[in-house]
Amino acid sequence: MLEEERSELRKSRRQARRALSPEERAERSLRTVRRICESPVFREAKTVMIYAAMGAELSLDGLPAQPESAGKRFCYPLCVSETKMIPMVPGAWKTGAYGIREPVREKSEEVAPEEIDLVICPCTAFDERCSRMGQGGGYYDRFLPKCVNALAAMAAFEVQKAEAIPVNEWDRPADAVFTEDAVYVRDPSKKERFS
Repeated sequence: MLEEERSELRKSRRQARRALSPEERAERSLRTVRRICESPVFREAKTVMIYAAMGAELSLDGLPAQPESAGKRFCYPLCVSETKMIPMVPGAWKTGAYGIREPVREKSEEVAPEEIDLVICPCTAFDERCSRMGQGGGYYDRFLPKCVNALAAMAAFEVQKAEAIPVNEWDRPADAVFTEDAVYVRDPSKKERFS
């Protein structure tokens, strides 16, 4: 029953995201990028892991070019097996599985997870408690516990918000969610770090 519920929610939020026009997605992505740049947690971070958007995902492509990004090291996930991804500073790009743009391993620098200060990951759905629903592969759920010095945030459109995400015991919530209109924070004592 839980998996059916999760599947339906994933499907409905993907449709809501796709229903936005390319212009709306671009404008809302840029607003979200500005919100991230204004957050103390981003300003303080030296190494930031972000993602290359696929399909109708919120795009963070403009983030490394922002003035607040000067001097920061950006890394991206590279899936190296059915269950594992590693963070890489890209020296070159290729199109990998599922059409995802990813770093070329031989031409990129691997980053130790403990060196990452902030991880900003995608999602298909989220709720106000910062519960996250990804694509279903569990890559981030397995990877985030290795990032012992990092805070984890999501970037998403408001249309991806759900009343409540049905979670499994292994699902790892994020510390915050950045959208075009708001910042949601899991722990109220950390609110000033994100907004």
